[in-house]
Amino acid sequence: MIPTRRAVLAGGLSAAAWRLIARAETPALTADGFLLFEAGPSRHPLAPPPADPAATLSYAGATPGPLLRLKKGEELKLRLVNKLAEPTALNFPGLRTANASAGYGGLTQPRLQPGGSSDIRFAPPDSGFNLYLPHAGLIDAGQQGRGLFGPIIVEEVNKVDADQDVAVVLSDWNLGERGQIKDDFADPALARGSGRKGGLVFANGEAAPLKFAARPGARLRLRLGNAATARLTNVGIDGARTFIVAVDGQPSEPFEPLRNQFPMGPGARFELMVDMPRAAGASVRLILKGDAGAADQPFVTIATQGEPLAERASAPGLTANPLLPAEIALEAARRYDFALSGGGAAPFALNGATFVDWSPKPAFVIPRGAPSVFAIANKTAVVQAIRLGGHVARLLHSMDDGWEPYWRDTVLIQPGRTAHIAFVADNPGKWPIESTIPEHRAAGVGGWFQVG
Repeated sequence: MIPTRRAVLAGGLSAAAWRLIARAETPALTADGFLLFEAGPSRHPLAPPPADPAATLSYAGATPGPLLRLKKGEELKLRLVNKLAEPTALNFPGLRTANASAGYGGLTQPRLQPGGSSDIRFAPPDSGFNLYLPHAGLIDAGQQGRGLFGPIIVEEVNKVDADQDVAVVLSDWNLGERGQIKDDFADPALARGSGRKGGLVFANGEAAPLKFAARPGARLRLRLGNAATARLTNVGIDGARTFIVAVDGQPSEPFEPLRNQFPMGPGARFELMVDMPRAAGASVRLILKGDAGAADQPFVTIATQGEPLAERASAPGLTANPLLPAEIALEAARRYDFALSGGGAAPFALNGATFVDWSPKPAFVIPRGAPSVFAIANKTAVVQAIRLGGHVARLLHSMDDGWEPYWRDTVLIQPGRTAHIAFVADNPGKWPIESTIPEHRAAGVGGWFQVG
């Protein structure tokens, strides 16, 4: 099926809200049915006048890139055109695509050179909310940090019980005095530390907080994605009972966040179901909690407006993904050990090797279909955010006696701690085990494993 511009970028209330807030342009549709997806220089107002619009990067003329939306089973067809002055690649982490369309430049596909074009086509196997990002190597931080990122939604076959469906993408910007983006993406002190954090927080295409209205008693599906290169934040919820119903693009058992807040690392995605208060004039707020004495940052504010909706008898939730195993045979799983070291005066290393480009040989070869456990030890002085390519995993309890009620392809590991993740290696090909923070990848946190 050839997706039309309406099918990919319409999709009801959430797409309308996205267009209103992010001002994303509709990509052109080529004669042979591909969405024209140009990666190139652009201008976007990041600071108020009299500052000039900042020199940014964009996909299809928009910063963030346009919301891509399609039905499960529908084929996505993009024609990526590189109008940058350096190589790039378009990556779809979390979509569990086949290796040939995953977009890890230099590993699963060649990097797209300046002036070149490449056709990307695949039908995502799962429904869910994810991000698309550049993945070309040591230059990723500059490309993503200047605006190359965007959301993609693969809709469920059956309609989900929600009155509004809104995608919100977090980004941050580090600006100079004239409202232009600081060119400190290659600063080794930042790359070997916690990464580059911008002082200006955006929700979609505007400075936070994002504000909109909902009817009293409405059920909202909020899809949150963190496209900031290095911002690890705790998201607090104020004003309504909220359930997390999906993590990193996969449905989870619904659960309430502990103390009404949850950590969201770089590259992570969370889907919330929020039942709005039934009183008119009430509000629900999502807040980025400050740390180390920093002030809290309002991120999303939703006000009740209009006539109340009828109360729901059903609890919020999503249907579990039938393609994922109900159980993982941990007793039959093989363990693979990874150790992160370095930082500060030295580059990072994964199992003693500092990533510069993909090595000729994988760290491990895993038989297809094998239950596997990755034990990832963080021996650095900073939080590490690690991505598992091509798969989703259960985060095991510290005693390996069970797992959390959600799937993840990103995991946060505190200094001095070890995270254990379990998965079935069912997606053949070359897959990265790497930092979701592009500055950390450039400073050495990366490797790959082979399935099959």
